[in-house]
Amino acid sequence: MSYPELPVKYPHFETPRLIIKELTLEDTEAVFGLFSDPDVVELMDIKPLQSLAEAEEIIKFHINDIGTRWGLFHKQDEKLIGTYGYHCWNLNEPTSIEIGYDLAKAYWGQGLMTEAIPPVIDFGFDGLSVSKIEATPHRNNQRSIELLERLGFDREKELRDDHYYYFVMKDRWERK
Repeated sequence: MSYPELPVKYPHFETPRLIIKELTLEDTEAVFGLFSDPDVVELMDIKPLQSLAEAEEIIKFHINDIGTRWGLFHKQDEKLIGTYGYHCWNLNEPTSIEIGYDLAKAYWGQGLMTEAIPPVIDFGFDGLSVSKIEATPHRNNQRSIELLERLGFDREKELRDDHYYYFVMKDRWERK
């Protein structure tokens, strides 16, 4: 098995309605706006941000991490409307990476995450050579659960710490 050279160069993506590119410190105010909304972070492992410095810390963490955090920018006005990222990269066999994502409340229910996730999943399998991609939505996050099931992720039966464990294997992934 060959692994990508570290640090990884993460690509930008475009979908019909989104530009997906890595977050930079120039996005600090927009990240603050997104993560200071209690509705957006309600089922995440963070509290609503209280300062720009906290938003900057989040961006710096992902810049220095082996994973990444992409910003989801709406093509219509180039506004940051969500983020998507890789974390918890496991280089042991079978290789895996966990995804996490969020979206501004004004954009919920418009199919934007269904549009955003497949090209980034493709990159995980093809560009990073992982064999499994995982997600762990909170048991109360019905939108995320439905999204993962619509995309073909499988769910383990057991609930762990109020989170479900979802995964998709490279050999079972079908581009949606």
